[in-house]
Amino acid sequence: MKEDFYQVLGLSKGATAAEIKKAYRKMALKYHPDKNPDDKTAEDKFKKAAEAYEILSDPNKKQRYDQFGHQAFEGASGGGGFGGGGMNMDDIFSQFGDIFGNSDGFGGFGGGSRQRRVKGSNLRIRVTLTLEEIANGTEKKIKVKRKKQAKGTTYKTCSTCNGSGQVTRITNTILGRMQTASPCTTCGGAGQMIDKKPTNADAHGLIQTEETVSIKIPAGVVDGMQLKVSGKGNEAPGNGVSGDLLVAIQEKEDQTLQREGDNLHYDLYISLSDAVLGTSKDIDAVTGKVRIKIEPGVQSGKILRLRGKGIPSINGYGKGDLLVHVNVWTPKTLSKEQKKFFENMRHDEHFNPKPESSDKSFFEKVKDMFS
Repeated sequence: MKEDFYQVLGLSKGATAAEIKKAYRKMALKYHPDKNPDDKTAEDKFKKAAEAYEILSDPNKKQRYDQFGHQAFEGASGGGGFGGGGMNMDDIFSQFGDIFGNSDGFGGFGGGSRQRRVKGSNLRIRVTLTLEEIANGTEKKIKVKRKKQAKGTTYKTCSTCNGSGQVTRITNTILGRMQTASPCTTCGGAGQMIDKKPTNADAHGLIQTEETVSIKIPAGVVDGMQLKVSGKGNEAPGNGVSGDLLVAIQEKEDQTLQREGDNLHYDLYISLSDAVLGTSKDIDAVTGKVRIKIEPGVQSGKILRLRGKGIPSINGYGKGDLLVHVNVWTPKTLSKEQKKFFENMRHDEHFNPKPESSDKSFFEKVKDMFS
């Protein structure tokens, strides 16, 4: 099981943004590759801290993580990449290079000789899902327009930074000589510049293409949730890393089922005869047809709970229930014979309301429904 991001940084769930940044800086300094050369354990801890900070430092991602845990960022295919299960050191250095300022003693985050890798821009799409797809999980193949490096594009080493991606400065202070580093403004920190490119490519040597991307969507997603397919955004020029494809989930309204969290609600209308005599009914659930038995004398407003016939929890905590609301349909038009029958029954003791203690009021039913 994946380690909790708060525990990785040694924090409690209510940690502030400042506390999160401070804790990450402390861990990153302690396990920095320049301080721990060829130490795989330190490198793993360094990556875990960066992954935790990437989520918890973003208010939107932090909110989704607090609500759904790791499941909020899993399920989409596309392999590793930053925040996707396979950490990339260059990704970490490029995204969080300013976490130390520029005077950490390493010549800037990542070391004075470490080349910054530019990351391509992210793409965003919206995927509409039915309740059945949400309940069972699904895989969608979506056509995405993304920028990729054009064939024939070549790059040359930046003459300003000599390919390092950084410009280093040494200044004298009261504490001694201080080395600082900042991204090269000529190449944007990539260490490379365009040498040759085809006429149909843009200024960065990229062209627009269309690609079919497979997106695995786990069961239990909710409307508004965002999944990430790592590396399927726009490519970056030179030796950069591709951006990500961000997939926003939109839930399609169902004609018969209403969703409430992991539970589903179904309105079942039955005739007065079925209510008096009892019957069996087939209803549509997300798992297929379900047959339920209606006992004789059922009252309108009765709620039948079918356990485990709802939506799976996105956190893996089982499934919700299907709540069937029984509504007795009262006819509006009657024949003469039917009217005569009910006139005769008007004062019959069997037709007079006699609620029992087990027949709960409307407010009690609502209370039970949400308990």
